[in-house]
Amino acid sequence: MRILVLIHEYPPIGGGGGRVARDLCQGYARMGHEVTVLTARLGNQPAQEVENGVRIIRLASGRKESFKAGLGAMFGYILAAIWHGLKLIKQQRPDVIHVHFAVPSGAAAYVLSLITKVPYVLTAHLGDVPGGVPDKTGGWFRWVKPFTPPIWKRAAAVVAVSEFTRSLALAAYPVPVKVIFNGVDLAEYDPGAIQANDPPRIIFAGRFVPQKNPLGLVRMLADVQDLPWQCIMIGDGALRPQVEAEIAAHGMSERFTLPGWVAPEVVLEWYRKGDLFLMPSLSEGLPVAGVQAMAMGLALVMSDIGGCVDLVENGVNGWLVPPTDQPGFATALRSLLSDPAKLLSARLASRRLARPARAQPFYGDHAPAARDQR
Repeated sequence: MRILVLIHEYPPIGGGGGRVARDLCQGYARMGHEVTVLTARLGNQPAQEVENGVRIIRLASGRKESFKAGLGAMFGYILAAIWHGLKLIKQQRPDVIHVHFAVPSGAAAYVLSLITKVPYVLTAHLGDVPGGVPDKTGGWFRWVKPFTPPIWKRAAAVVAVSEFTRSLALAAYPVPVKVIFNGVDLAEYDPGAIQANDPPRIIFAGRFVPQKNPLGLVRMLADVQDLPWQCIMIGDGALRPQVEAEIAAHGMSERFTLPGWVAPEVVLEWYRKGDLFLMPSLSEGLPVAGVQAMAMGLALVMSDIGGCVDLVENGVNGWLVPPTDQPGFATALRSLLSDPAKLLSARLASRRLARPARAQPFYGDHAPAARDQR
């Protein structure tokens, strides 16, 4: 089968949605399918390359930052993807288009399908669904939402990455939506022998934006300064200067490492060196960073929201805490950081729970038990 993939941010740029797309594309290629990706180009990235059997074409779209695509860059990607997509479809005649994110990539898929009649499958990742990430998309969704229903209606199939994402999509669009949960290859994400570090290492991975609540994370850790720990905050974004200032204000500069926006393999190495994954996000679909941390055998302390609830069994592999409950996060952190045996037990439980109880690749109206969702 020939598959054309449209996504406006593909590694090394973008966040979890791009990493999911890359893993799927490489999986398609291993199965013998011919896969071509149309994505955005940043800086001096090569215009074309082949990575693990996947042909990647990067388009000039005006994107200026790894961690964020502004409205101009999104619109630029739509135009570039339509123009190059039409030529590519004429040359390669793909059997199907797999599009990640209804906005902006879905708009390009809609036009290409309308003109060429090639069907497309849409995967929604939360930020492209009304109400999914209010602080990031609430403003511009007021303007673009009236134009989005045709994108969803024309899709041959619509998939959401979590039951939470699906529920928001169903509330906004009258189309059937299935759930395929984000996952990782457990052979690739292998932590080896799980052993406790002294002091424990806390990992955060994500954009430094309000949705991910990095300032709240620093304040939570300030509440447990009396305990030994080190924190690695992987990522970048507009809030980085404020994060650095907040760390300094609490006198914790020597306890934090901020490596910036790094390659996926570097993220994996940091996970391998970690003990606990901390994600106090205000909204999430099914966070890829959390799935990866779970597979790598990290204890999880996460917000009790969205798809995060599919990753944590309270008191077993970590704790779920309401996102605005800073004292609650401090209590959860203290319970693990102050008890090496409990922390090690939670880490072993994460790796164990990352293995699915049975193969369940496709869900409809009802999600299974939390353990099976992995």
